[in-house]
Amino acid sequence: MKTDVFIAGGGVGGLALAVKLAERGVHVVVAEQLTKESPVYKGELLQPKTLAILERLGVIEDIEDCGHPIDQLRFQEVTTHVDEPPEEVSLTEMNYSRVASRFDHALMVPHEKTKAILRKKGEFYDQYFHYYPGYRFKGFENGQAKIKKKRETINIEAKVYVGAEGRSSPTRDAMNVKVKRKDYNHHFLTVTIPRPATFNKGKIITSPDRFLGLFPLPEDEVRTVYLIKAGEYKSIKEKGLEFLYQAYSELEPELSEGVRSIDDWKTVQLMIPFTYHVDSYYSGNLVLIGDAAHTVHPMAGEGMNLAIQDADVLGELLAWCKEESKPYHQYLHYYEDVRKSRVEFLLHLSHLSALVYSYHFEWWRNLRMNAVQRMLEDDQLHVKQMLNISGLGRWDFSWVDRAVQGGFLPVRKRVISDHKQHKFLFSEKEDYPWKRSNRKDGSHE
Repeated sequence: MKTDVFIAGGGVGGLALAVKLAERGVHVVVAEQLTKESPVYKGELLQPKTLAILERLGVIEDIEDCGHPIDQLRFQEVTTHVDEPPEEVSLTEMNYSRVASRFDHALMVPHEKTKAILRKKGEFYDQYFHYYPGYRFKGFENGQAKIKKKRETINIEAKVYVGAEGRSSPTRDAMNVKVKRKDYNHHFLTVTIPRPATFNKGKIITSPDRFLGLFPLPEDEVRTVYLIKAGEYKSIKEKGLEFLYQAYSELEPELSEGVRSIDDWKTVQLMIPFTYHVDSYYSGNLVLIGDAAHTVHPMAGEGMNLAIQDADVLGELLAWCKEESKPYHQYLHYYEDVRKSRVEFLLHLSHLSALVYSYHFEWWRNLRMNAVQRMLEDDQLHVKQMLNISGLGRWDFSWVDRAVQGGFLPVRKRVISDHKQHKFLFSEKEDYPWKRSNRKDGSHE
């Protein structure tokens, strides 16, 4: 079998890439080993940049119909008491509305719904979109991709091979790239439970030694993320589900009834956070996107978004090469040029967010509370934080910003204008720089 592009992995990143390519007349084959919905938790929070990409793919209305908008993130510090409501110590609100964009919110969408919508869109371009469910990518043989389903083996010859397999990536192994990994001193328990209809904002509740993230889903459900110490999972299970009931109820009484819907530990998943980043996104005509290239700490909710944003840039590049009759492999460096530094930036941002909640010292908690509060009070800090996590642009924090956040300098009273923000939003030229180059060798101007 021959095709223009072969994609190993039919997750949201691989499907977003396939849809963009098929829409532009590029023949694409997607091999996905799963044949039904996965029970494993994966990303659900779609950031504003991702929503803009999904709009260009023509699926935003379907996505919004399946989602719950998040326009605000609340950070609440509490002191807990047994059999008593928690005592609020501080409450800070961070708003997506501070980002100068039409997409002034995030969206919580069940992961499998996002996949299904993208897959259906791809099937609309059936002349170019070819999807193979139940086929496992086995690696490369004689320069071709080898996929297998039961006793059937198919060899696929492509001009570009894309590894979108996730953390375990035969494509990455074939490229022999270096991987820089970082581990953490905590794990997470995650489970979806019912929520009151009035509970509709994203919320992170912390005490000196606890962390509970709450992200509303449609149909009156909420995704919960509870932090535990690394290696503590077994001992917590031995305490029984009553441990979770009490822990959730003490931090957020509104969920005391919903949490009791958990009737089996099998519905509670253990997430072990770590980050890694490859030193190269491409080699020859092999390319990596999403978790095959990078994994981000879940604290900032960026993992799935980075995969879709990878797909947008790579898809636009490959489609342009097809339309302009350019050799694919000579232009792949543009994909890495655009995406690698942006991913590195967000990896660092999520790492800092993780550190904020990694230690249980009282002085560390006070520092955290003051830092979060100053982000709200100082509009430049507020705008920078929300702009950066939105994916719509990049505005680096300066040493002055960090001094203000740390309390060493006073809060600034100036409100950041939309005009000033626009200088830091990614332009089309920054997203797709190769369009400015007509050089046949694909080198930089």
